[in-house]
Amino acid sequence: MAEKTNGLSREFIIHPGETLKEMLEDRDMTQRELAMRTDVKEPHISGIVNCQKPISVSFAKKLEYALGVDASFWINLQASYEKELADFEEINQISSEELAILQKLKNITEYAQDIRLLNPDAQGSMLVIEWRKRLNVSSLARIPEISQAGAYRLAVADNVDPYVLFTWLRICDLITKKQLVNQELNIDRLKSKLPVIRRLTFEDVDSIHSRLKEYFAECGIKFAIVKHFTGAPVQGVIQKNNDGTLNLIMTLRRKFADVFWFTLFHEIGHIINGDIEDRLIDYEDTKSEIEDRADEFAANTLIAQEMYNHFVETGDYSLPRIHQFCSEQNIPAYILIGRLQRDKHFEYHHYVHEKIKYELDGIEKTIE
Repeated sequence: MAEKTNGLSREFIIHPGETLKEMLEDRDMTQRELAMRTDVKEPHISGIVNCQKPISVSFAKKLEYALGVDASFWINLQASYEKELADFEEINQISSEELAILQKLKNITEYAQDIRLLNPDAQGSMLVIEWRKRLNVSSLARIPEISQAGAYRLAVADNVDPYVLFTWLRICDLITKKQLVNQELNIDRLKSKLPVIRRLTFEDVDSIHSRLKEYFAECGIKFAIVKHFTGAPVQGVIQKNNDGTLNLIMTLRRKFADVFWFTLFHEIGHIINGDIEDRLIDYEDTKSEIEDRADEFAANTLIAQEMYNHFVETGDYSLPRIHQFCSEQNIPAYILIGRLQRDKHFEYHHYVHEKIKYELDGIEKTIE
């Protein structure tokens, strides 16, 4: 029985010597005659015809003269054979360690297949090969080392799985790479877009992703909302590109609309405040001075600080008063409720029926 792994059978990998043997038979030419015509020893011809030796570039040139078949034909035939043989051997040599890593990547694999970044039918060893190609690694086992070097250097939080985070960041790269943005980052234009971005808080979830992509593209920013995964506790990623553009990636980690908009303006705050040297990975619950500044920017952009302070001073957190204030400030009620919850003026379960949840399904369709 022929060896076979994931649909790739050893018996269908044809050595170029078999083609040479058929060609000699068609021409009634003996191996001895070919040896004389190519000025090599007869055992050399026998070794090739019996699939024991390769056709070298120099011998391919000799075959061009002896048989009238261009050298490139033999060179390509040998190269194809070696590539197919390497593919077969590679699949059969995949370690149990890499197959175990696939289990860590199970959920993110389903997502990548759903948005067609991976072959939906790939599994097992073939899925390892698919991920190697997408992640640009020769072995999935090297991910923890690679994630601490070069462009993927990571400041890892306590609840990070390096395999999931590395893979998630690579998916973000692939998604934003597809986007065409024709101008470099323009901070002044981004500042001018803040009011129209803020008005999207009233829009339906199905339209906000495409609208945000449009607005950010005008400012030199590639934007995407990517699914959140356990092991990659990221609320946002900002990365500089070599062409002067910026990537801004968001997640819907807690689904509530107020969290999404606060986080979005938090990331915009990082951009406007000049916090991005190369790449900034915003983990959940990270505390620092620049994070505090970004929080302040987000809060004040969504609700004017002076007006918010005046509202809090009244001490009236009744729903009618909340609705009145939000109508006056032209903001959705869930924005104020979320702010009051974060500032601990009342518990998170208060007015939960007023809060809006964003489901991923409608947004993810626009990523593909």
